[in-house]
Amino acid sequence: MPEIPGSIWRRPDMLAALRARDIAQVLQLVRQYAGASQTTIGSMIGMSHGKVSDIMSGNQQVTAFEVFERIADGLDFPDSARVALGLAPRAALAIPAQDGPRTGTPGSVVPPRSVEAIQRGEDESTVRRREFVGLAGAALFGAVLSDNGPAAEPARDIEDLAAALTEYPAPAPTAPALAPLAAMVTQAKQDYQACRYGDVLTVLPSLLRSLRAACTALVGDDRLKAHALSAEAHHVAASIMLKQEDKGLAWLAADRSVQAAHLSEIPLMIGSSARIVTHALMDGGHHRAAAGNASTAAQRMDASLSQPSDNDLSVYGALLLRGAIAAAQHGNRHTTAELLDEAEQAGRRLGHEGNHMWTAFGPNNVLCHRVNAALTMGDAGTAIDYARRVDIDALPINERKAALLLDTARAFLMWGKHERALHVLRAAGQIAPEEITGRPATRRLVGDLVTTAPVSVRREAREFADALGVSA
Repeated sequence: MPEIPGSIWRRPDMLAALRARDIAQVLQLVRQYAGASQTTIGSMIGMSHGKVSDIMSGNQQVTAFEVFERIADGLDFPDSARVALGLAPRAALAIPAQDGPRTGTPGSVVPPRSVEAIQRGEDESTVRRREFVGLAGAALFGAVLSDNGPAAEPARDIEDLAAALTEYPAPAPTAPALAPLAAMVTQAKQDYQACRYGDVLTVLPSLLRSLRAACTALVGDDRLKAHALSAEAHHVAASIMLKQEDKGLAWLAADRSVQAAHLSEIPLMIGSSARIVTHALMDGGHHRAAAGNASTAAQRMDASLSQPSDNDLSVYGALLLRGAIAAAQHGNRHTTAELLDEAEQAGRRLGHEGNHMWTAFGPNNVLCHRVNAALTMGDAGTAIDYARRVDIDALPINERKAALLLDTARAFLMWGKHERALHVLRAAGQIAPEEITGRPATRRLVGDLVTTAPVSVRREAREFADALGVSA
């Protein structure tokens, strides 16, 4: 049997196929990159050549849980690939050694049934099938966090990003083409807003290097465009580093974004870059400076908003929202309310939920920030009241939906409603798995939930935390 290279499972096209449950594409990629024939693949997964051919040609769709499991086991999916497909990772299914092994399909470990499952007469396959259905759509866990597993990948990517941010620009033999770079920046922004942070980290280092070369080699309007793209790409880099709580790299990337924005000579880009600097200031505890930076940038824009475009209103409103949260963290209720009200007016003028200039600004986003501000100032009840008014389906990006749900979970936890907090956390994991698995702040929240949960919720909370690898 051919050995399937481990790198296959980290390929962007393979991850996309797994997340879409496109088994035809999965098998095509295995055939292409492992050199396995249809007959060989069939032997590995226990299917006839004809069956494999029908699946790969699209004549037959794979929808049954048992078939997904057979394919995952036969091709020896790593846990990251199992999770992307929506199957429980083996690490989460493993049982303590003292209980003795219990096997199901070849190469898999079947979890012990809960007391409740036994009382309901459910067997192992029923339990696993229910777990699989619960993971439908976006997988509940975007990565398996273990010492030797996928968790090591982001660390390497971050080291590469650090190098890309600090290297002296090497001269480019030829001026890079702008169109492919613009497409890559757009994809990086889209992946970030979809909470596919691992995918973004994979491409950012080479993208930043290419953009730096473009800014050096190009001239005239093309150089200005290259600086604008560089501002956007560094904005993404800073945002991801803030989520990873890497303050040093976040500050460095934010500074690079601001420099590139000013070099682009585009006022909107300059205003947009002020958002990430404000965020970095907040993350460093400089809340008064952050509020002042956002307010000043918003005032500069307000002076020229007699006939604003959707981009103008969105950047202006996003700056006001960022300033409001900074003021809330500084404990300034008056300024917080004032900035939120101004942002609400900008949202009304915009009149719809948009994602202009990658801001996700709109009336519902203003409500999301009211949730966060109330939570920041210790008013869990008000935060939940605002959260109930948000039309989450109207929010244009998953990152904003996940942020709202995590704030709501924190509010419920603060309010002592542990069961509701757990339910909301699970919903956030369905929408944006990497917001749950990849962020230290979210993992701390899960730990707090387990630590403070009453007996009635503790078992479920513990199971949820164990699957994430969170100790409390």
